[in-house]
Amino acid sequence: MNANQAPEAPFNVITMGRIGVDIYPLQTGVPLPAVESFGKFLGGSATNVAVAAARLGCRAAVISRTGRDPFGDYCRQALTEEFGVDARWVTEVPEYPTPVTFCEIFPPDDFPLYFYRQPKAPDLEIHSKELSLAAICAARIFWMTGTGLCEQPSRTATLAALAARSDARTAKEAGAAQTATIFDLDWRPMFWHSGPEEARAYYTQALRHATVSVGNLEECALATGEREPRACAEALLAAGVELAVVKQGPKGVLAVHRDGTEAEVPPHPVEVVNGLGAGDAFGGALCHGLLSGWDLTAIMRYANAAGALVASRLACSSAMPTTAEVDALLSSAEVPG
Repeated sequence: MNANQAPEAPFNVITMGRIGVDIYPLQTGVPLPAVESFGKFLGGSATNVAVAAARLGCRAAVISRTGRDPFGDYCRQALTEEFGVDARWVTEVPEYPTPVTFCEIFPPDDFPLYFYRQPKAPDLEIHSKELSLAAICAARIFWMTGTGLCEQPSRTATLAALAARSDARTAKEAGAAQTATIFDLDWRPMFWHSGPEEARAYYTQALRHATVSVGNLEECALATGEREPRACAEALLAAGVELAVVKQGPKGVLAVHRDGTEAEVPPHPVEVVNGLGAGDAFGGALCHGLLSGWDLTAIMRYANAAGALVASRLACSSAMPTTAEVDALLSSAEVPG
């Protein structure tokens, strides 16, 4: 950097985790053997959250890895050219192909996923020594996922990033501007070679460093052993986070803060087309709300609306809403088309 050049501003949001290509059928209610045409979209949960946050005006970056192949090129191009997300830390792994994910679409609530991540997904080849810990610590929000804990070297890298950020927050150095360290519980049993008990042990380690946890009831149950929403939230707070967000599908979302603040918000009704991207849209909107300093109920209402908009559309990344779209949905009783 030139001595006269101003230092780069920290990112609003840095996510770390999966990236790949979603191959979604362009016909709904049709099993894969009968599908005649497909659409190609940028995918991967952590990547979608960064895209969702960027659509809402956040300066976002992704830490991940692709194969050295055309699909990897597509992922980086889509991030930078289509969505305005920084891809400097999305690097290549020559040994493994970029993951591809297929789905079937049976609205309103059946969307089977088929992950092609063998022999190993490049996004699990993130190494601690390659991380820019200074950037991770300086980011206002750092978002990591449970999938990042499922295999080495990603597990060690993810825990190292969390520990560094936690240390910075404690020392009040780079962490002075930190808003949140978010653990997306993201339980995908097919990615783990062992059972849920080993996964819970690593989740417990990560929760000690996170300030926010977010997950559905199944994911919260994996992390805590509890199955009732409020019990899950209380167990997550006891594990170390300051804010526990428990998504309950058609029953809405429960958010409980350590300071006693609570929000229980019903879902925003929409005609569901594809529910697969709703959680990632919720995550990007959660980041936006936290960065904006809104109260807990306002954040949950906004995140629910963002998720509803994506559920009413076919794609995930390219379907992420703008602030104008979320605001319009919140101010209107009309179901989006």
